[in-house]
Amino acid sequence: MSGQRVDVKVVMLGKEYVGKTSLVERYVHDRFLVGPYQNTIGAAFVAKVMCVGDRTVTLGIWDTAGSERYEAMSRIYYRGAKAAIVCYDLTDSSSFERAKFWVKELRSLEEGCQIYLCGTKSDLLEEDRRRRRVDFHDVQDYADSTCF
Repeated sequence: MSGQRVDVKVVMLGKEYVGKTSLVERYVHDRFLVGPYQNTIGAAFVAKVMCVGDRTVTLGIWDTAGSERYEAMSRIYYRGAKAAIVCYDLTDSSSFERAKFWVKELRSLEEGCQIYLCGTKSDLLEEDRRRRRVDFHDVQDYADSTCF
């Protein structure tokens, strides 16, 4: 873990290609990745120091691989997480179904973990609204039914 003190452990979860790495890159380095896509293998770790009121807090962000073959490894990375950002691609309905799996998994194994659902790739919908495959109301109903 690079020897840096971590105050809050955050894990990124979701199906492969949903944009977890892009979100982390944008948040931590204020940029979007360009060039050919590279799958995350296992997980990538990055620390982000931020000020909250008069305190300095270090977020330890684990960007997990989305491929199902790494699923068992993901459990290692979210153990002890205080927050999880579960991502799904608005243009891929199967990614939302996979997000539900991660929410259920986190609820059963990491009771103290705060879970956030994050729909990604909304920029693609600006180009063509017909590409949307995950309905807002379906997400809202799911969130309401799982006490988000």
